[in-house]
Amino acid sequence: MKDVYPEYADQIAFYAVGTDPSESLERLIDYKEQQGYPWPIAYPGEGTIRNFKVVVQSTKIAFDNQGIITYRDGFGRGDADTWRGIFEELIQ
Repeated sequence: MKDVYPEYADQIAFYAVGTDPSESLERLIDYKEQQGYPWPIAYPGEGTIRNFKVVVQSTKIAFDNQGIITYRDGFGRGDADTWRGIFEELIQ
């Protein structure tokens, strides 16, 4: 993802959203900087985790411009080719 995101950064709104209530936004930002992640970090609003049925670590969800979920997967899923394909579908 880190290698693919820059190709689409100006076309796709992408955010990493923290889901652990014990982690502060500042801690998430520190981790982002340590890992060299180029995308912005967000903190979920009330009910976000429940509403999107996030039940595993590192859940990845893609939404189209209508707010429809077009991709969902969990930890360790979604290689560079997968994300390239998802991003290409989203920008069409």
